[in-house]
Amino acid sequence: MRTTYTLPAVLVGALALSACTDVDSYNPDENARTKEGALLGAIAGAVAVGAATEDAGSALLGGVIGGALGAYGGAQLDAQARDLEQRFGNDAITVSNTGGQLVVTMPQDILFAIDSAALNVALEADLAILADSLNKYDQSAVEIIGHTDNTGSAGYNATLSLDRAQAVADVLVNNGVSVTRLDATGRGEEQPVASNLSEEGRAQNRRVEIVITPYS
Repeated sequence: MRTTYTLPAVLVGALALSACTDVDSYNPDENARTKEGALLGAIAGAVAVGAATEDAGSALLGGVIGGALGAYGGAQLDAQARDLEQRFGNDAITVSNTGGQLVVTMPQDILFAIDSAALNVALEADLAILADSLNKYDQSAVEIIGHTDNTGSAGYNATLSLDRAQAVADVLVNNGVSVTRLDATGRGEEQPVASNLSEEGRAQNRRVEIVITPYS
């Protein structure tokens, strides 16, 4: 007779697995992100396999497999983040590792002139570095998201943000990144990260985010 698993049992297995992902060579922040990836992978693997089989043993095995993949993905993101931070030639570009994704943020003011989707030639070198990293760590999907401030109409900003995201995607493709990995979208003024009431805030809102998500 099969034993139906419960979610708490899955979580216990996942938490136990995540405790085994410590690697002494990582610094505390990187180790925490790798463990977070392992935990998320363990839970996803346990739930997916357990739900398909309705078996506690299969759920635990799914947690082990998912946790291992999650830890690997987290370690890959750590390595890729270090690689990009060391190689980018512009301090305005930020690299953020969330544990499950890598977010590269490029202010639009360094990428484009006002009201233009034509890339600043000087920034193409940094985009080539990003492309090289994406080709080196190629087991990921890449979403390129354009954002604007609220100056001008919402429709105009949506179109401009998409055109700018596509311009970045085109440079990545020209540098060898597979077009099948890329998705360019424009969010316009919909997702500000600062107040649009000041020039400083509007400048922060004008940005292109490259979101790198490892394949599960």
